[in-house]
Amino acid sequence: MVSEMVHSAATDAVFYALSNPTRRKVLEQLSLGPATVSELAAPYDMQLPSFVQHLSVLEKSRLVMSKKRGRVRTYEIAPERFKVVEDWLSARRQLWEARLDRFDQVVKQLKEKESGS
Repeated sequence: MVSEMVHSAATDAVFYALSNPTRRKVLEQLSLGPATVSELAAPYDMQLPSFVQHLSVLEKSRLVMSKKRGRVRTYEIAPERFKVVEDWLSARRQLWEARLDRFDQVVKQLKEKESGS
């Protein structure tokens, strides 16, 4: 039960981080390679403290990691954390595939009954 709650909290944190278009664009940018805060913030028309809050959400969800060298903080993507999303979506896909398979069987049975009578 505790493991399930921890997994649920991790899933919630990841989906929350992904819910914002700015954060998704930052992840797209980081998928090309590590970048500094100023490089990541450059395309956005917002104050740096507001932008850093987005980076904080991404880091708390563990989708990105940062390293500080001197006064420069560099972010990089943490690809292993995306497995949380993949696992959640895979479970939903399996559930819906099973439901659709059962629905397909019911439709076939109804058609067989209809053509038999």
